[in-house]
Amino acid sequence: MKNAPQDYRSLLDALGRCIAACEYCADACLGEDNIQMMVPCIRTDRDCADICRLTSAFIARNSPHAQHIIKECIEICQKCADECGKHQHDHCQQCAQTCRECVEACKAYAA
Repeated sequence: MKNAPQDYRSLLDALGRCIAACEYCADACLGEDNIQMMVPCIRTDRDCADICRLTSAFIARNSPHAQHIIKECIEICQKCADECGKHQHDHCQQCAQTCRECVEACKAYAA
């Protein structure tokens, strides 16, 4: 586990961007014409934003449990990237990219 703030600043930034992208995407999905088709995307966005919030808190306070949480974060962010990637809406494509970047930041930290 790393313990200096500079060691996890980039991860916290990536998590924050992912939270914002997922929240924006979920909200934008609610405005799409075929909202029923967007339900899995909205649910995954919400799960991803929540796990990123939790991971961010564990990392920021240098919790000894952060390594467990970060594994879940990687899994859920990847699922969100995959789900959002299925949709051609700009907000979904941007969210998918941000989630992929978050996955990479989490993997780098966990290594």
